[in-house]
Amino acid sequence: MSRPVLEVADILGRHGGAYRADNAGHLSRGQLKVMGAVRACRTAALGGHVECCGDCGHSRIAYNSCGNRHCPKCQAGAARDWLQARQADLLPVEYFHVVFTLPAPIAAIGYQNKAVVYAILFEAAAETLRTIGADKKHLGARIGITMVLHSWGQTLTHHPHVHCIVPGGGLSPDGARWIWCRRGFFLPVRVLSRLFRRLFLTKLLRAHQAGKLRFWGDLAGLAEAGTFIARLAPLRRLEWVVYAKRPFAGPEQVLAYLSHYTHRIAISNRRLVALEHGRVTFTWRDYAHGAAQKRMTLDAAEFTRRFLLHVLPDGFQRIRHYGFLANSQRRAKLALIRRLLDAAPAAIDGAAEEPAPSEPDPFKAPCPCCGGLMVIVEILPGPRRRPFIRPARLGIDSS
Repeated sequence: MSRPVLEVADILGRHGGAYRADNAGHLSRGQLKVMGAVRACRTAALGGHVECCGDCGHSRIAYNSCGNRHCPKCQAGAARDWLQARQADLLPVEYFHVVFTLPAPIAAIGYQNKAVVYAILFEAAAETLRTIGADKKHLGARIGITMVLHSWGQTLTHHPHVHCIVPGGGLSPDGARWIWCRRGFFLPVRVLSRLFRRLFLTKLLRAHQAGKLRFWGDLAGLAEAGTFIARLAPLRRLEWVVYAKRPFAGPEQVLAYLSHYTHRIAISNRRLVALEHGRVTFTWRDYAHGAAQKRMTLDAAEFTRRFLLHVLPDGFQRIRHYGFLANSQRRAKLALIRRLLDAAPAAIDGAAEEPAPSEPDPFKAPCPCCGGLMVIVEILPGPRRRPFIRPARLGIDSS
């Protein structure tokens, strides 16, 4: 698979320095780290190795990947590894896809408080699904959920939402039987929307009262309790967007879908079209008009700003599991459910269903000349850290 003609790394390489200079003091440590990692990925800056084909003798250099979760070139391998680990979790039931989206006024607060607000988004959406799922008027069962955070829209604007993949049914309260949902229908969207709105706003207000939120710029006034409450008031009457898509046709489609969503980043290199005269052109889908593919052109600085909008706080988990899919109980609960369904563990041909990676992986590519096996014959060292010098060597008292 050939290298894309244009990469995010190229844009940051040509215009990243100017952007950093123009925004000195306004970029987070995480954003600076991402810029450096994406630029260095699969270049001599990180080291690598020389490979040689054992059949025809063709050789090539393969440089190391940065491994950063915001890098367009590093996510295909991570998605494959995650996908293989999830195959055993699949059940022979319908699967549903529900999306919870934050309204724009909350998204603005979320950008200045990513760790807190994104965590509340996960908690409120999960509690909403589990509460309505457990209600005997709807399902009356304990459900399982896999949730993935996305913070972007198609044009890289800030648009926080979570994608929820939910098996169509759940365990009875006593754990003695599996309760099926209605075929083709999981839970009522309007009921989900209103409970999600109430839970989220309640949790957000508690976070403000606990002093967990910080504000600056145009939002600085929200630090005052009365102003913050007034800002939330209209949102209690707004219809919040909760979208339920059609159920998947089978577990194979769930896997293919998850592999695209779990490790997706704001924009892939394959969507980039051109970088000319300091302007970036990329493709996007206009879902308001039948998912028509269109092109958008932005100044390189604005493109970089939008790309960096979606850098997550260090250590923040963007894939989470709840209910009987929670990490602490998943294995035991899935074994119980399979017994109740009289179903064997999922056995899916990963090679047949695994989608093609969005970016080429130079470490797994066969020989381009004969298709033979490439063997490592030389290691290219990466950057070395400065040796640690103990204070005593400099005549400094370290006691």
